[in-house]
Amino acid sequence: MSNHLLYLLTQWLRLKDEANWVLGTVYKTEGPAYRKSGAMMLFSDAGHQLGMLSGGCLESDIHLHARKVMLNQAPVTLTYDGSDEDDLAFQLGIGCGGTVHILLQPLTAENGYLDLPLVLVALQQHHKGHYFQKVSKKDVAARFMTEAMPEEHQRTGATLIEQEDGVWLCTPIDAPLHVLLVGGGIDARPVAQMAHLLGWQVTLWDPRPANGRMEYFPHLAHRLNGQASELPAHCRDHNVQAAILMSHNVSLDAEALAAMAGVPLKYLALLGPTNRRDKVMSLAGILPDELSATLSGPAGLDIGAELPETIALSILAECQAATTRATGRSLSDVLPLFRAAS
Repeated sequence: MSNHLLYLLTQWLRLKDEANWVLGTVYKTEGPAYRKSGAMMLFSDAGHQLGMLSGGCLESDIHLHARKVMLNQAPVTLTYDGSDEDDLAFQLGIGCGGTVHILLQPLTAENGYLDLPLVLVALQQHHKGHYFQKVSKKDVAARFMTEAMPEEHQRTGATLIEQEDGVWLCTPIDAPLHVLLVGGGIDARPVAQMAHLLGWQVTLWDPRPANGRMEYFPHLAHRLNGQASELPAHCRDHNVQAAILMSHNVSLDAEALAAMAGVPLKYLALLGPTNRRDKVMSLAGILPDELSATLSGPAGLDIGAELPETIALSILAECQAATTRATGRSLSDVLPLFRAAS
C-alpha cells in the first residue's frame, strides 16, 4: 500500500470511529532525515500505524507518546537527535545523524478531525490545497484551504510560517500522479503494476479488444477503449500529468500523440528507438514545439534495461524525475561508472 496521504486517509476514514487516533507530523528536520517536513502518520489505540515518519526505526516510540496524547487530549512535540549519544535515535544506531521534530495532535470529532476529511475529499477530486497545523504544546488547531496561497508561500515543500497566534506548518496537498498508459500489451503490465506500487493512478487506453484485459491490469483507475480524440477531455477531467506511449503500433501511438498535443503534461514518453519516434511524429502531423512537454523518445533512463520489468523501472524513474523536476543523477555521483575515453 502506498504511503501517499490519499491512501492513508482512505484507510483511516473507515476506521476513525472504531478507535482513538493521533496525527503525527514531521514539522522540521535538521541535517539528513528519511522523511521531510510535512510527512504524516496516523496512530490509534487499537494498534494501527498508517504511514511512516522515519525509516521504521522510530515509529514504536512515537506510538507510545501518541497513546499519552490520546489519554491527555493535548498535543505533544518530540525531537529525535541522531547526533546526540544520549538520544534514542542515536542509541538505535540509525546512523543518519540528523534531527527530526515531530508534532502529535489528537484527532477527535470535537476538533473536526483536524480537517482531514476535507483533505481527503480534495485529494479524491484532484484538487490542490494547503494544510495548516499549529505547532504548539497547548493548542490543537489545523485547517485546510483550497484557495490560492500568497505568492511568497507558494513553495513545493512544507514550511513553517510565523503568525500572530503562533507558528504554523504549511504543507502543500496534491493528489498522486496520474499517468496515461497508451497500449495494454504484455510489457505494459509491469509499468501499471509498478506505478500502482508507487501510489500513482493509471488510466489505460487501448482500442484493441485483445489488449489491456482487466485480469492483467487489476489496479487501473480507468480503462478506455474509445477514440483517441476522447483522451484530452479525460486527461483534463482527471488531472492526468504524464503519458507513456507503448502500444507497439505506430498508428495508435501517432493518434494518441496527436490527441495529447494540447494537453498540459509534465512528462511525455514514447517507447522505441529514434527512427520510430520520427515516424510517429510524422504520422501524427505535429512538431516538437507543439507538445506541452519535451517528448522522451526513446523513453526512460539509461540503466541497462532489457526485460519488461527493468524497462518499466527505467521509464517510471524518468517519469518521477520529470514530474518532480529532479535531475535523475546519481546522488553519490558514483555514476556513470563507465566514462567515455577522453
